[in-house]
Amino acid sequence: MASLLGDQVFEINGQGPAPTKDFFQLIVTTTEVIWRCWKISLRIEFKGAAPGENKMSHDDFLHDASMQYQVGVVFGQRILQYTQALCHGNYDYLERLPNNLLLRILSFLELKDVAQLAQTSKTFHKLCTSPEFWEQTVRGHCEELTPDIEALANSMGWRKIFFASFNTKEQQ
Repeated sequence: MASLLGDQVFEINGQGPAPTKDFFQLIVTTTEVIWRCWKISLRIEFKGAAPGENKMSHDDFLHDASMQYQVGVVFGQRILQYTQALCHGNYDYLERLPNNLLLRILSFLELKDVAQLAQTSKTFHKLCTSPEFWEQTVRGHCEELTPDIEALANSMGWRKIFFASFNTKEQQ
């Protein structure tokens, strides 16, 4: 199953906490953790400085308290814990599926189940509240979508159209 993930399983970029202006990147692949940093400074000795890069195996990362501390300071404890889980081989296969496939899977769920799924992660919340999901839901509940309803849904939002039109029919 891990072969379905591709080589890179996680990436995050961001600026370090104040007062630094340094920029950081964390990449986790199936075999290693890559930590890159760019020094952002007006000081002449840092002008044109090459980015720093540290590559290490998952096992080395799990035993490097200093590197874990840096990840925690820059990206927070949640990202550190997630990175540690990835290094232990705990991949979130479901969230890594393409959105079009996840939308297809969501089409088989009841709305109450979709609402619960949306509460499990930011990824699922974004997907379960997306216009694409609600368009799919309206189209799944409507035998024939007229151009007028489609135009109205595109202007008002597919979610509003669903709750205004189709959800009331199910409750009767």
